[in-house]
Amino acid sequence: MVLLKNSGDILPLGREARTILVIGDYAEKGVLSGGGSSNVTAVSGQPGVPMSGETLFAQYVKEQYHPSAPLAAIRARAPQATVLFDNGRNATEAARKAAKADLVIVFGNQWMTESLDAPNIDLPRGQDAMINAVATANPKTVVVLQTGGPVTMPWLSKVPAVLQAWYSGSQGGEVIADILFGEVNPSGHLPMTFPVSLTQTPRPDLPGIDLAEKVQFDVVYHEGADIGYRWFKRTQQTPLFPFGFGLSYTTFDYSDLKLSGGDQLRFSFKVTNTGQRPGKAVPQVYLTQTPDGDTQRLIGFDKVDLKPGETRTVTLSADPRLIGQFDTQTPGWVVKSGTYGVSLGASATDLIETGTVKLKAKRLKP
Repeated sequence: MVLLKNSGDILPLGREARTILVIGDYAEKGVLSGGGSSNVTAVSGQPGVPMSGETLFAQYVKEQYHPSAPLAAIRARAPQATVLFDNGRNATEAARKAAKADLVIVFGNQWMTESLDAPNIDLPRGQDAMINAVATANPKTVVVLQTGGPVTMPWLSKVPAVLQAWYSGSQGGEVIADILFGEVNPSGHLPMTFPVSLTQTPRPDLPGIDLAEKVQFDVVYHEGADIGYRWFKRTQQTPLFPFGFGLSYTTFDYSDLKLSGGDQLRFSFKVTNTGQRPGKAVPQVYLTQTPDGDTQRLIGFDKVDLKPGETRTVTLSADPRLIGQFDTQTPGWVVKSGTYGVSLGASATDLIETGTVKLKAKRLKP
């Protein structure tokens, strides 16, 4: 799970709230499971909601929920509070209840499965409007996202905290509650970029989407290999949340980047827990310059578990294939001789230290 926002350190939740309102479809029953091959059947079985529609797959595909109810888990961790529930299907009613609560926890759901592409990256079923209404009514609103990928967040400026829970599995309700109340310090980092909207992506309008069945059409991949964070680097756009991003209930410092080159690119650096809680840092190292010009490519990372005040030195080496390019004529991977730039940071856009190193030419067999 990835903590995306935590303004004013509203998380982890304290025990002072007397009334907590939990909002979200089926939060009283379980946590969302991905469809198709990403679905895992729970030992005790799981409730399924049949898909509505006349498609071939409608009779076979169901939205599955692991019977690990976040509502029950939150109640167990806040015995001093009255924990109420609303399914969120009526935004006006959810906002009315939210205005009377000390704290609101909203679950935003996006069910996805293979064979059925999402039409966009918005939360379906009017949930964005509902979250906006709830956050307007109560500024102490925490959003928990159960999605299969990036989603837009038009309400982001109104909520102090967002936890990306993905599809959390058979004990997901308990794990979500553990993170919200600080029994677990979140340490996940995004394996993908969250755009502000589809207009930031290489192909916001899908070619051929409205053509009749079996009509052929061309798709031109003008982005080449520059996908994800590399596309954002190339187009100089600012994402909603960058690749590699993730917050913690403690803080970390990265320093003392040292590089060595020649036949193999190696790097070392120090990681320090500068906060008051134990936590896990995820330092990332990116290639930012080659003899051919500027670039961006993740070439190394680690996960470091540190106590408060603890410092550790991390030493890594880069796979030459991440440094070079593939020569289709030979074929094989080629590393050019010359100067390379390397940056250390906490995400693809939060680069803290940069250095340069010289590498010798190298050719590798495929």
